[in-house]
Amino acid sequence: MLDAKTILFVALGLVAAVFIVAWLRSARGGTNADAARPGPLGLAIGFVTNFFDTLGIGSFAPTTSIFKLKGLLPDEQIPGTLNVGHAIPTIVQAFIFIAIVKVEMATLTALIAASVAGAWLGAGFVASWPRRRVQLGMGLALLAAASFFAMTNLKVFPAGGDALGLGSPLLWVGIAGNFMLGALMTLGIGLYAPCMILIALLGMNPQAAFPIMMGSCAFLMPVGGLRFIAKGSYNLKAALGLTIGGFPAVLLAAFVIKSLPLVYLRWLIVAVVLYTAIVMLRSAAAAKSSTPA
Repeated sequence: MLDAKTILFVALGLVAAVFIVAWLRSARGGTNADAARPGPLGLAIGFVTNFFDTLGIGSFAPTTSIFKLKGLLPDEQIPGTLNVGHAIPTIVQAFIFIAIVKVEMATLTALIAASVAGAWLGAGFVASWPRRRVQLGMGLALLAAASFFAMTNLKVFPAGGDALGLGSPLLWVGIAGNFMLGALMTLGIGLYAPCMILIALLGMNPQAAFPIMMGSCAFLMPVGGLRFIAKGSYNLKAALGLTIGGFPAVLLAAFVIKSLPLVYLRWLIVAVVLYTAIVMLRSAAAAKSSTPA
């Protein structure tokens, strides 16, 4: 009989296979190979953001900042591009960290399922939003992300406990929290930092956050990404850059580098993300003022 971890790996493999097949079919029908081929900048963005993502920084806020400040794609395509492009590297992360970090399987499975449900619900709304609403939502999401990075550096939340699992009623609190984080993930606010805070507040071992947050994202991003793909609400070239550049970065960070002093990098990201949030909100305000009565 298969144990719970093996079943989880099989399920993750099936989700990955369905996502890849659906993406390939959509990509072949939507554009030619040359137009979709990512350049050196796209591959570099995928490599750098997924490298630090594997170390626990998160990839959504930095990637959003780069896309916005460099003007690489329309704002309304950013949430879908993040969820589609970062999906495969995150699945690789999940396989690695679920295998090597101990966490109670019942807790891990419940929190992952909650995040997937939230992502499915959230993606259905976000994929249909007009540009101004996406700009406003992502601007607020980036402000929240900057706050989470700052709180991590300032250590204003509990350091966590020794528990590797949750019992009732804390498990239900964790399920509700991860459901909300899954829904927000589709808008472009990364799950990693807030999930780390949630795990610490619930008294769990901080190391347990890695398989929980990476497992959650590995399931919810393909699920949410399929809805963005179905509606064509993403940029194929940018998403391929994130995927192709991100795959080797995950392996390098997980097996070679393993850890880095990230405090100063987080403060840099706080500054960049705050600036991007202001730019995004100003774009939303400008769009509103230019709308005819």
